[in-house]
Amino acid sequence: MLDRDGFRPNVGIVLLNQKNQVFWGKRIRTHSWQFPQGGIDRGETPEQAMFRELHEEVGLQPEHVSIVARTRDWLRYEVPDRYIRRDARGHYKGQKQIWFLLQLVGHDWDLNLRATDHPEFDAWRWNDYWVPLDAVVEFKRGVYEMALTELARYLPRHEPRNRFLRHNHRPHGTEHLSDGPAMGAHIELPPGASFEPDPGTNQTPHHD
Repeated sequence: MLDRDGFRPNVGIVLLNQKNQVFWGKRIRTHSWQFPQGGIDRGETPEQAMFRELHEEVGLQPEHVSIVARTRDWLRYEVPDRYIRRDARGHYKGQKQIWFLLQLVGHDWDLNLRATDHPEFDAWRWNDYWVPLDAVVEFKRGVYEMALTELARYLPRHEPRNRFLRHNHRPHGTEHLSDGPAMGAHIELPPGASFEPDPGTNQTPHHD
């Protein structure tokens, strides 16, 4: 389904945890990292498409998240001709996207990369909000920057847990405690996949 200018309607998803880190997924069998995204089917609203893609790509249900914000207008990127199927050249130009900022209200273990028989990702991590754009395929970087910039004003504010930790001090008797589980403690991966804590910089282009 294309608009009159040759752009396919699409949704993008920025999923936050309680530390305002974002879900960062590695495309299956590639070294390219990205946010969940996918096309809007005929008859779907952007919100309906977002919830469908959220389940298909990361296994979450509507009750696992709350909607914080969305981009006001469509954000567009063009796909270079060399990445377009030959039968689509001349009428397909790229994607136009509505981006949603979601807050995870469930748990890490609710994430499931194998929710369907056609997984999109084979590894994931929580990343700082301003993701490394050099890990994103080049023609999507501009849209990522625009979406993150527009949505950043809606990031939830988090107060320090207590006055001790604000100055890197712990209450007496808690020196042995960890701040939480190690990164990657609750990762759901397909068979044979591995957790990669640092996104690589080699890109394999892909568009949904």
